[in-house]
Amino acid sequence: MFIDSFKVESPNVAYTENEIHSVYNYETTELVHENRNGAYQWIVKPKTVKYEFKTDVHVPKLGVMLVGWGGNNGSTLTAGVIANREGISWATKDKVQQANYFGSLTQASSIRVGSFNGEEIYAPFKSLLPMVNPDDIVFGGWDISDMNLADAMARAKVLDIDLQKQLRPYMESMLPLPGIYDPDFIAANQGQTNRVV
Repeated sequence: MFIDSFKVESPNVAYTENEIHSVYNYETTELVHENRNGAYQWIVKPKTVKYEFKTDVHVPKLGVMLVGWGGNNGSTLTAGVIANREGISWATKDKVQQANYFGSLTQASSIRVGSFNGEEIYAPFKSLLPMVNPDDIVFGGWDISDMNLADAMARAKVLDIDLQKQLRPYMESMLPLPGIYDPDFIAANQGQTNRVV
């Protein structure tokens, strides 16, 4: 069974209007080298480290600046988020594919939170704590190329053509900030550029 939301009732967790406060005791061991009775010995001692966490309940806006935004990874990541945000579907050689976050730890994974009447209960990973929805991330970044993100996506040749055509209107106005050229970090299909700063 799956549940979408829950609250933790524990002496180590407290909720306020704006924050979740939690305490976690990490049990570990510490190794010391001590002189005991004139001989050095390795001694293993149990150790508890107390961590206190404060999580804002209200998720702020998130902007992500990518170095190499116009490269294969940056353009494909941006395209994937836009495809999900806009609910885009596209034709592949086998079927019509719908954008999804399959493979994303936070968006597609679930975690066991307990049991109820002998049945295991799971929740989406993204419901454990307040976190940014990827659809709400605003992207920007730098690149050695002044190519817009739609053209960079086409150059990367990662996404199906039908999907690229639908994403082009969203991405052709996205332009990276000027970046510094270092040939050690350039993919083979990005070697030639018309802008070097």
